Order: sequence, then C-alpha cells, then structure tokens
Amino acid sequence: MPIGDTLGGFIRPGYNPLLVTDAPTIGAATSGGSLAISIAFTAPSDVGGGAITSYEAVATDTVTAAVFTASGSSSPISVTGLTDGQSYTTTVTAINAYGPSGISAASNSYQAVGARELWGWGRANYGVLGQGNTTDMSSPVQVGALTDWIAVSIGGVTQGSTMAIKTDGTLWTWGRNNYGQLGQGNTTDYSSPVQVGALTTWSKVANGAGGFGLAIKTDGTFWAWGRGYGGSLGQGNTTLYSSPVQVGALTDWLEVSASYTLSMALKTDGTLWMWGKGENGQLGQGDTGNHSSPVQVGALTTWSAIAAGGWWAAALKTDGTIWAWGEGASGQLGQGNTTDYSSPVQVGALTTWSKLAAGNSYEEGVLLAIKTDGTLWAWGEGSDGQLGDGTTVDKSSPVQVGGLTTWAECAPGGSASQALKTDGTVWVWGAGNDGRLGLGNTTSYSSPVQLGALTTWVTLAPGNDARFRLAIKS
Repeated sequence: MPIGDTLGGFIRPGYNPLLVTDAPTIGAATSGGSLAISIAFTAPSDVGGGAITSYEAVATDTVTAAVFTASGSSSPISVTGLTDGQSYTTTVTAINAYGPSGISAASNSYQAVGARELWGWGRANYGVLGQGNTTDMSSPVQVGALTDWIAVSIGGVTQGSTMAIKTDGTLWTWGRNNYGQLGQGNTTDYSSPVQVGALTTWSKVANGAGGFGLAIKTDGTFWAWGRGYGGSLGQGNTTLYSSPVQVGALTDWLEVSASYTLSMALKTDGTLWMWGKGENGQLGQGDTGNHSSPVQVGALTTWSAIAAGGWWAAALKTDGTIWAWGEGASGQLGQGNTTDYSSPVQVGALTTWSKLAAGNSYEEGVLLAIKTDGTLWAWGEGSDGQLGDGTTVDKSSPVQVGGLTTWAECAPGGSASQALKTDGTVWVWGAGNDGRLGLGNTTSYSSPVQLGALTTWVTLAPGNDARFRLAIKS
C-alpha cells in the first residue's frame, strides 16, 4: 500500500509526513489594498524531502469563520475579495512534492478595508480642506482622488491643520504649519496632503488644536510634534519640534486624543495617562499644575475610551460608566452644575455608555455619547443648537438627541455637531457659519438634519473645532 494521506477516509498518493516541509513562521497581516490582506511569513529552514513548490495563505473571518485563500511562491501573499469591515486572522502552509506542511500559527487580527474616500467641508483657512486653496466649501468636496484613507483628525482653524492615515500605514498632513504641526521638518503651510516621512507603520493620530500632533505606530510607540506649549508633547519640556519625536521608550500605547494644550492616551493595560497644561484641573491629577511628561490618572486599569476637550476631558470605563474632569463652565462635565473638577467624577450612575466624543471651541464645551441601545445623548454648551435637542440652551446633564436607536458614531465641535447612523448616513446640527454643516448654506439647526442622501459614510473626523469637518466614505 503506498504512503498516503488517509484523513477523511481518502488516500492522497505521494503524501509522506516524514518528507513534507516544516510550517512557515507567520509574520504580520497588513493592508494588501482594497478588500485585501497582505500576509507576511518566513520560509521554514527544514524543507523536508524536497524544495518548497508553493505556499497557501488563508484568511479566516474572526466572526463568521468564512475562509479565503490565495497561493504564491514567496512572502508576502495577498488574499483578496474579503468583506469590508470584517476582521481576519491569517495562516500559511508550505507545500513540497510530498504534501503540505503543518499550518503556521495565526497572525494578528486585521480588518479588511474597501475603497475609502476623504471628504471635507466648511471653513478652509490655511488649506485645511486639502483642496490646494483656501476657499470655503459649504458642501462636501473630495480630498484628491485617492480611495485609501482610513483615519483622519482635525485641529482648530486658528492653528488649523488636518492629519490622516492611509491603508498602507503612511501619515499625511496639511493646513497651517506655523508651529511645525504638520511634522514636515519646517514651518511651511500646505493646502494639499503631504506625507510625513516615509514610514508605513502609523496606526493612530490625534490633532492638537493648539498646533501639535500625536500619533501611535503599529509597534505601540508614541510620537509627537509641533508646539510644545504647556508640555503638550510629553518631552519634559516646552520645546517646538517640527518632526515627530518619540514620547519615552514604551511600546504599549493604544489610543490617543488631544485638544488645545492637552494630551491624553490609553495603554494596552487599561491605564490612562495625560500631560500638558492643567490650569483647570484637566489633567485629572487633583491639582491645576502643568505636566510636560505623561502622568497616570489614578491607578485604575479599566479605562476603555478617551475624549479630550479644550480645557477638560472625559473617558469611558469598561463597566460602561463615563467620567469627566477639568473645566465645567458650560456644564460639559455632566454634573448638573458648572463647577470645575480636578479629578474624574462620574456622569450620572448609568453603566450603559458605549462611545463618547468631546468638542470645544474657545470656551464652548460639548460632549456627545452613545449608549449600548444606540441612543445619542448630549450635554454642555447649547447656544448654537449644537446639542441637537431642538433648543439653544446649555445642559449640564445628559439630554437625549431625538428618539432614534441607530446612532453609531459621534463627533461634536464647539458650535456644531455631527453623527453617523448605522445605515451609513451622516447627520449635522448647530451653527452653520462658513458652511460648516455641509448643507450648501450657512443656516443653523438645533436638531439633526441629514447631510445629503449618501448611505456610504464610514467614519467621522474627531477634532475640537467645528468650523471645518472631514469624513471618510466608501
């Protein structure tokens, strides 16, 4: 009887487990283009009884377990035809004349991304809309013709800049650069996107409205550049840096958020860290001092999401509670008052919050949050209708925005707000100056109105200043 593979009751002639190659060593799963994953691996040192003839790469949907495969002769191999928005782990098998090797270990989880266009509208000071000009736009306009944007963050118009990441892990910036906030090694303004260095390992970015930028790389390192006023760059000083500099040497940074002179970040262990100016208690240290290097907020390891306001901040815990601290002048801390707090205080007693976002424009503070039931809530400054509750009154405790249960994402500014629904539509409200609502006019609205008729929006740009906005659509 010939040697064969009898698994499943069938003999595969020629298969010999003693002569097959060892399994490859899996590497990183990264973007392979639109709806594709590139799978890196290292060839085995022991190829068994014969040279490797091919490799088979497999991407497995982490939710449905659906499998997609592709073959190749060397690393990397791109698996195509994946489902937009779904996450996949990958494995690789080596094949020689005697059969397939064992299966490699699984890679990191990676989300497949389809075509992603970047669009902007509103006030265009310093070229923040990326159109090659400084012309205001009251309706959405596309930034270039590329379709590979995955993340974007906006700063204020005063020190206005835009920062965005592409699917290939490159970082791009444009707008005002008086403090080196574009990370280009100079102080030249750019009205169209320019790449920051040549690296392809950027994963998260946050735009400090006071003229600085923060970012995390795929290796978990933290980087900062631009204006160091108040110590916002975390370098132990107040120096300006026009190119990215690393914040410490740690490799466990996970999330980042920034406002005028305030930086905050989460680590993989669930701890919360802050630095910058603290005159209103916004660093959560129980005092009003500045810190030019990261300091931990308390000792908890249960923080899950963060939102930096202008001179205040908020964060979400894994138990579904929201906490806020810093300046409370507009009621944005949700305490039923306008008091400042220098340490985190809980917003109500609910444990059903799932997402939050902060907005600020000078003294106006707004916080939007979504519950696990899909309802949207707002509190803080309401003078321009930015709370979306049909009034122009400040609210110091959460109020529901309408009665819908289909909200997926929110992004307030100081005077205008926007939110994304699960059906892919974007809704806007608040001040309409400069065309900042994208509705083709300068009218203000105190309740949500739909932005156009598209149902293909996928994410909104966080950022403190509402005078211009950007969003990504498929």
